[in-house]
Amino acid sequence: MTVANKIVLITGASSGIGEATARLLAQRGARLVLGARRKDRLDTIVNDIVQAGGQAVSMALDVTNRQANEDFVAFAKKQFGGVDVVFLNAGLMPNSPLSALHVDEWDRTIDVNLKGALYGIAAALPEFTGQRHGQFIATSSVAGLKAYPGGAVYGATKWGLRDLMEVLRMESAQEGTHIRTSTIYPAAIRTELLDTITDKQTLADMNKTYDSYQIDPERVAQVVAFAIDQPEDTNVSEFTVGPTIQPW
Repeated sequence: MTVANKIVLITGASSGIGEATARLLAQRGARLVLGARRKDRLDTIVNDIVQAGGQAVSMALDVTNRQANEDFVAFAKKQFGGVDVVFLNAGLMPNSPLSALHVDEWDRTIDVNLKGALYGIAAALPEFTGQRHGQFIATSSVAGLKAYPGGAVYGATKWGLRDLMEVLRMESAQEGTHIRTSTIYPAAIRTELLDTITDKQTLADMNKTYDSYQIDPERVAQVVAFAIDQPEDTNVSEFTVGPTIQPW
């Protein structure tokens, strides 16, 4: 499976890893369907891609809404005739100590990071099952591999996403539906993720870490392209991507 001509849906596509991936895949000939809450930013990205000779469309998408995810897949089918890859990339990271009791932020984190991915899978899985091919790629985090203070709820969603993607791969193999899954664990990447942190001390600590280590989101985009480029009979399940100088 090569990137060229593949119909790729990307959530969280208005900035960061999602935007970088959209621009890279467009250069390699993918047909892109971009979703995010900030439609104005999506429109700018789509215009850039089209002006450069690529193919892309977009729609406003709230991944916490199940029907919106179904509409996103239907939109892709209407625009390009099908779905080949879904990149489950929407996420937020409002880290704080559990003792701060930011319960509303806990709920929102679970809704976006975990339920949003589940809804995206539910929307595309019938298509993939029916056509007996397809690929889900998910942005997890190194927080889905190791725990750290302040990251309990965010980390729990990313650990959960790891398990979700692996079981999806296993069940696809058992059912013979030929659905591939890849989970990416970014470390310190230059995105807007820290903007979702409201706890002042946590934000200061995270900014210090990211200012020391972060690398550009294009590094992760290259991994997404690599995963798509693998032969149909090959599943590459997991990638950890981070700065060479980051020690954890």
